[in-house]
Amino acid sequence: MKRIIFITGLLILFIACKQSAIIEGNSIKVSNINELNAAIKNSNAGDNIILANGVWRDVEINFYGNGTKENPITLMAEEKGKVTIEGASNLKIGGSYLEVNGLYFKNGHTPSKNVIQFKINNDTIANHCKVTQCVIEEFTQPDRDVSDHWVEFWGRHNELSHCYITGKSNFGPTIIVQLKGNQHIKTYHQIVNNHFGPRPRKGGPHGETMQIGDSGTSMTPAHVVVSNNLFERCNGEVEIISSKSNFNEFRNNVFFESEGSLVLRHGNYATIDGNIFIGNDNSKFIGGIRVINTGHWITNNYFYKLKGETFRAPLSVMNGIPKSPLNRYNQVTDAVVAYNSFIDCKSPWQFSVGSNVSQSDVLPPSEIRSARPIRTVVANNLLFNSEGDEYPIVNYDKVDGINFKNNITNSENKSEIKPKGLITKEVQVKQVSDGLCILTENYTDIFNGFDFETITTDIFGTERTSESNSVGAIVNPVKENAILVDKSKYGTDWFSTEKVKYEPKKIQVSSNAELVEGLNAANSGDILVVKSGSYTVDSSLKINKRITITSEDKNNKAELVFTSENTAFEMNPKGNLIIEDIILKGNKTQDAFATLDKNMTKAYNLWIKNSELSDFKSVLRVSKGSFADTVSVANSTIKNCVRGIMLNKETNDGGDYNCEFVNITNSTFENIQEVVLDFYRGGYDESTIGGHLTFQNNHVSNSGGNSDEAILIKNRGIVNVDFSNNTFKNNPVKLIAVLWGAKGQKPVNNTTINSGKIEVVQNLKLKLMY
Repeated sequence: MKRIIFITGLLILFIACKQSAIIEGNSIKVSNINELNAAIKNSNAGDNIILANGVWRDVEINFYGNGTKENPITLMAEEKGKVTIEGASNLKIGGSYLEVNGLYFKNGHTPSKNVIQFKINNDTIANHCKVTQCVIEEFTQPDRDVSDHWVEFWGRHNELSHCYITGKSNFGPTIIVQLKGNQHIKTYHQIVNNHFGPRPRKGGPHGETMQIGDSGTSMTPAHVVVSNNLFERCNGEVEIISSKSNFNEFRNNVFFESEGSLVLRHGNYATIDGNIFIGNDNSKFIGGIRVINTGHWITNNYFYKLKGETFRAPLSVMNGIPKSPLNRYNQVTDAVVAYNSFIDCKSPWQFSVGSNVSQSDVLPPSEIRSARPIRTVVANNLLFNSEGDEYPIVNYDKVDGINFKNNITNSENKSEIKPKGLITKEVQVKQVSDGLCILTENYTDIFNGFDFETITTDIFGTERTSESNSVGAIVNPVKENAILVDKSKYGTDWFSTEKVKYEPKKIQVSSNAELVEGLNAANSGDILVVKSGSYTVDSSLKINKRITITSEDKNNKAELVFTSENTAFEMNPKGNLIIEDIILKGNKTQDAFATLDKNMTKAYNLWIKNSELSDFKSVLRVSKGSFADTVSVANSTIKNCVRGIMLNKETNDGGDYNCEFVNITNSTFENIQEVVLDFYRGGYDESTIGGHLTFQNNHVSNSGGNSDEAILIKNRGIVNVDFSNNTFKNNPVKLIAVLWGAKGQKPVNNTTINSGKIEVVQNLKLKLMY
């Protein structure tokens, strides 16, 4: 009997050792999806399900169960950062008191509409669940036109905290809160202590970092708290956060050099308190807060070096549409803007933004924004500019519904609007740390409006009392060593967002083979230096990293002659190509530069400097869904091509476009048979950045004869255009270009000789998107 018991014991031990799921108390370690599913199915309150280190590829995880507040069920990485979720993978959570900790999503995309979803299906909703210490990095769809959300909230009392999320380049908000159904309202979700890293420019709408509700649920009470997050260079579109529901709170967040604004797009009674908005001296697209709808309180916010205008102004208060439908713009009423500091901001207060009565001949009455803000208090704010700002207020309509009280500026106000409640005063400011400027002493002549006693602290939590108070976001004394931004407070405790700086290498090229081999072997950032001479290239050169190709001798430029069938340079996602001091020649059967036909998941860039390009079918041909952040031609000659730069594939009139910045300067175009440039953005979408075209100091001759519309340069729908100091000679077209007058576009100092005309259309008729 003892022998049987001994053998049986050994057998049991052997079987246990063969299993990779190890149970130690309430900890269950799993190493594949089948073991994970079994562990989830059998989990109980207090259990910890541990994913073994390694790559978990093509896994769709349904994490369900019911823990308790004291004993949640946890799904966690064996070691943070060493459990990666890759390939076609996602995570759905359903039940109560579940916690996900330490997962790293990378090198893939979701096969569904969400990477992380706080519900499994309509019968299994998440409540009181948390996702923390996780990273989602560039987990973006191969096709940028495919829409998804990286975190989708449902249910109530769920939390996203201490996560790092970055790099979404396809359609759809990064984070969305859904409010559809009684079980998904009054949510009290917490989005706290996260680091939202760079979101690249998308080239159209639907690139928000966060959206709370939608037009159809915009009157719903949501009670979402967004606090203590860092939004760093979130440039997806003009709305970094789009609040589309009621009673949301935005507290103590930092918006660092993000090209957009915190937008109260729909819904009412938001609280925006203690946030920091940081710009720089270079960008006019970094915004602050845009106000629409009713009852918002905007207090204790700090705005620094913001240069944005209209929809991206530091404080943008919009006009509404009378009897507006849910998906458009309601009138601003009963809002309070108090105790905020605007430091070195350009024209920080802009009122009746979006007023468009002048466009009534091309827009229906339902689109005319004529309802001015009313019953709105702007009080106890500080405006300080180290170099002066004589126009602190910009108005696009009458400003008769704003009550200005006890605001201080250090500059003479020469704006059209000169309220008594904006007082010019010589105030002294000191800089206590990088970007943090405070009054040397409190300015205590403040306005005590209705409910102002509820504003009890400043941005640093210092009490505002009857004895110690001040205009602006900061009350003296300020604690020692106060700083504006401490990045260590945000995101995970294990993932480093700092990238190692790479020192570019120069790779010498003196033969065709060395050119191809050097390009393949180069690291991103490297420079191919080509010896003088002519090189025949019989295949397309793939560009999927940052590469510079330049001549060794700038006075005797290297010549690359392409005999490849389709394209000389194939632009791939993340391809950044600089052609400098190079001669490129084709045989008119191939394009000089072309994107992939599909799966342009991330942006590319192209710079042509001091170079010559001839005998190609197109200079640049792109695909639908492709997007370049910058296409630049400078000090170059382009000649004898069928067509020029073709950025014209986003033709669905949904506000999208193929490039953000097109800069063509100091260059010559000769004998281009069709259009020199076709840069298209369709659809009436007034709030997107809308593309930028600089066409300056160029010479265009003998071009456009075969243009199907007898136009030389097409820029329809592009919002920002500088068209100046060009010469057009002997171009057989009716029109050189059509500029959009309502956007301030006008031709400046151009010379036209036998080349048609430059036309300005005040109100461009576009297809309505809504």
